[in-house]
Amino acid sequence: MARDDLIQATGTVEKILGGGRYRIELDTGQEVTAQLSGRMRRFRIRVIPGDRVQVGVSPYDPSHGFITFRLREGQNAPR
Repeated sequence: MARDDLIQATGTVEKILGGGRYRIELDTGQEVTAQLSGRMRRFRIRVIPGDRVQVGVSPYDPSHGFITFRLREGQNAPR
């Protein structure tokens, strides 16, 4: 699936699960299980509980997604 096909949402990392997965609570209140995108793994961007992240959620299975961006303090989601 192309990155353009994903539904973009923002949320907060709640918990680190095993196998490189994270539990994220979206701003809408929905919980999503997500993994880091390839570029975030490549550039070794660390994500810890409490971080605000941008998530690309699959339109076919809205309970899974990819973390595509880690937001800084006070930063809004990029466009």
